Amino acid sequence: MLPRSRRITRGDDYRRIVRRGSRCAGPHTVTHVVPSAEGDVRFGFIVARNVGGAVVRNTVRRRLKAVCAEALELDPTIVGPGTDVVIRALPGAGEASYSALRDEVHACLKRSFSRMNRDSLAGSS
Repeated sequence: MLPRSRRITRGDDYRRIVRRGSRCAGPHTVTHVVPSAEGDVRFGFIVARNVGGAVVRNTVRRRLKAVCAEALELDPTIVGPGTDVVIRALPGAGEASYSALRDEVHACLKRSFSRMNRDSLAGSS
């Protein structure tokens, strides 16, 4: 599971990341990624009522947390240090399998982080 130091907890942080971050959309989630002044990678999750009832929402949130913890454990370079990530679950996420969510989130993290690196290299030239 993700420790508290790796989670986004403030509403202002969520708003900043969703508004200013690069976005990668999949069939079940939308991933927002933005560079941060913090040292560690931090994750936040938005699972609204349109995903399902409380049990379904909590299941989706737990799955997304596990997917992110697994991604950091298997490949710590998937997202660089000083990055904030917010994953918003879409209405179909309640019916998605764990493996579908995992594949989608991993692909979006890789794509967003490579895009951030490309943009930072272009800006430094």
